[in-house]
Amino acid sequence: MLPEIASREFDVKRAAFAATIGNMLEFYDFITYSFFATEIGRTFFPAHSEYGSLMLSLATFGAGFLTRPIGGIVLGIFSDRVGRRPAMLLSFALMGGAILTIALTPSYAAIGIVAPVIVILARMVQGFALGGEVGPTTAYLIEIAAPRNRGLVVAWQPASQEIAATIGALVGVVLSSTMAPDMLQAYGWRVAFLLGAVCLPFGIWMRRTLPETVSHGEHVAGQVEISSHVALARRHLRVIVLAVMILASGTISTYVTQYMTTYAKNTLHVSPSLAFTVSLVSNGLQIIGAVLGGWLADRLGRKPIMIWPQLVVLVLTYPAFLWIVRDPGAWSLLFGFGILSFIGSLPFTAFYAAFTEALPQNIRGGVFATIYAVAIATFGGTAQLVVTWLLHVTGDPLAPSWYLLLAAAVGIVAMSLMPETAPVKTGEK
Repeated sequence: MLPEIASREFDVKRAAFAATIGNMLEFYDFITYSFFATEIGRTFFPAHSEYGSLMLSLATFGAGFLTRPIGGIVLGIFSDRVGRRPAMLLSFALMGGAILTIALTPSYAAIGIVAPVIVILARMVQGFALGGEVGPTTAYLIEIAAPRNRGLVVAWQPASQEIAATIGALVGVVLSSTMAPDMLQAYGWRVAFLLGAVCLPFGIWMRRTLPETVSHGEHVAGQVEISSHVALARRHLRVIVLAVMILASGTISTYVTQYMTTYAKNTLHVSPSLAFTVSLVSNGLQIIGAVLGGWLADRLGRKPIMIWPQLVVLVLTYPAFLWIVRDPGAWSLLFGFGILSFIGSLPFTAFYAAFTEALPQNIRGGVFATIYAVAIATFGGTAQLVVTWLLHVTGDPLAPSWYLLLAAAVGIVAMSLMPETAPVKTGEK
């Protein structure tokens, strides 16, 4: 660890904010795409049916997940060898270029097949960037934090994602409330994307000023290549397998929850403004849950905060959906989704801390990024397609709850087997 980090002669709060501002932009963009999946589908993927257009749009959303593992491997190992700061700068710049490309690409009606090709390529660049974002950022947050506060500092990783989702939902509420449907279709969704690009210059400047936590000299001397990453990772295979299971559970929950805007509009047939408001409230509650989860994990340990909230989610998911489907009003949607979102956000801050602490620094960025990207690509990239397909073939509006229950069950099994790494439990100072 570098001297300025070891001595804490820097502002941890500022460094944490600078690190997570990339998460905010990147997840704002990914989530905004899911919010406006219907409008984007009509713009770039005309089809004979609304279902066909939506499925093509969601397939393009999923295309961004195909390149996540590649980004996780390349940028994650780059962060271990060269440093966290250059890796985070590169991923942020790539994401910024891609978001501008999507926002400014003409429609299918204007330029034909070139339009969806450009959008798909831009989504793939975004996936590469985001695949290499989470691992280095989470490793960086662990490395700048004092042991007694690691959970709270790492909480800004999931919290920044939910802040982005909340801002995206707020933008959706404002646009859907102030624009006519044809205006929202024509250019409203583009406005939402361009608003996210506003923070690009500020984010790049902030990240350029971050103190580094990886000593370049130490890693060159240690010859940290891809082969050595693999060899070292094998020593932690059990924890890695459990992490994949937990991340699969978490990403299914996250992306199905973010799909609730489309679900509320298309399946429950509520007003667009109510659908966006539900997302806004549930995402805001997840910010509180993520920070509270980190604070509790520092005081009670990682495992209790992973296991008990996950068990509550497992018990409440089906009854909440049953209530929402039978009485799809503001009260059931806001309270039902809100409770599930808040409780479901508590375990994953503790998991981020536990998994990162369980890995040695010289492979931390690469392993975390790769495992995260593989789990997200496999389960996050398909979650909304699976739910849309289940709803279509069964005609049962409770179908999303089936997938969420399976994910929660897998998650709680893996969480119960994770090692405890919290300083409060292990005696680390």
